[in-house]
Amino acid sequence: MLIPSIDLQGGKIVQLVQGERLAIETGAIDAWVERFTEYPKVQLIDLDAAKGAGSNDALVAHICKALPCRVGGGIRSVDAAASMLARGAKKVILGSALFRDGRVDVEFASQLAQACGAERLIAAVDGKSGRVVIHGWRTALDITPAEAMRTLEPFFSEFLYTHVDLEGLMQGTDMTAVAALRAATTRALTAAGGITTREEIEQLDAMNVDAVVGMALYTGKLKI
Repeated sequence: MLIPSIDLQGGKIVQLVQGERLAIETGAIDAWVERFTEYPKVQLIDLDAAKGAGSNDALVAHICKALPCRVGGGIRSVDAAASMLARGAKKVILGSALFRDGRVDVEFASQLAQACGAERLIAAVDGKSGRVVIHGWRTALDITPAEAMRTLEPFFSEFLYTHVDLEGLMQGTDMTAVAALRAATTRALTAAGGITTREEIEQLDAMNVDAVVGMALYTGKLKI
């Protein structure tokens, strides 16, 4: 399944290359929301909140009213996760907050599952050069994505894996890496990072993996 991605920064939809260089910026938010109404899942990320540089709370709430969103960015506590669900998110995505002292924070993951329900939680496990990366992909941990997923599996219904090495480059994703993670967990799995063509989406679907796509949609390389 194709899951469109909406990344918010400074009150606009943006697309970044490798999470840093601004490639696309548009204020035509309602136009894109309208184009995504046919999809049963949309990924909504508040980049400002993720970076601790403010938030787009009102815009997130507005989009959640119009689309079935899974929301991430700056969700670092049980209260924040519960609040986002109460404001209309179908599921919430947590990433860096799930790791402490270089390892999975099992206690925090357990608290989240007890408070919100594993069925409404998605763990973002981002990988670069075969290692988990956090804090905006700037901190690499001595743990592999597969190891992180196996530890987090009891507390989350789904994993979001971003192959950071190819994020935003529109060069395709690493199918071998995704297949290895598909084999590592029984939970639902969504892949992101470089996915550009229908063929890739179909290949992932055959592995029972959903595909988050951003850059290819906004540039028109992948037609809606």
